[in-house]
Amino acid sequence: MITIWHNPRCSKSRQTLALVEASGQPFAVRKYLEDAPSPDELDAAQVALALPAIDMLRPSESRFKELGLSREAPQAELFAAAAAYPILIERPIVLRGDKGIIGRPPEAVQALL
Repeated sequence: MITIWHNPRCSKSRQTLALVEASGQPFAVRKYLEDAPSPDELDAAQVALALPAIDMLRPSESRFKELGLSREAPQAELFAAAAAYPILIERPIVLRGDKGIIGRPPEAVQALL
């Protein structure tokens, strides 16, 4: 099953969702701003994405700076902040089994489909 961590206000997230829908495969949408992932779920997503934790986040978000976070902050600190303030999570994240991808550009999701 495919799961997309989706922000309906984000054009890249909407475009990625459209590609997932068009694939005809079963999927679930998680509106992560309303249903924030836990630090453990972020850890699991990081393993699936095979990316550094900071690459899953949006350091340009004003909240990132307001919280005093840095690109060098420990993963646990970054994920605790992201769980509390999910606006910090890069979007969209698409997960399928033990693999994942960030839909930027949206066409990147094709690798999971």
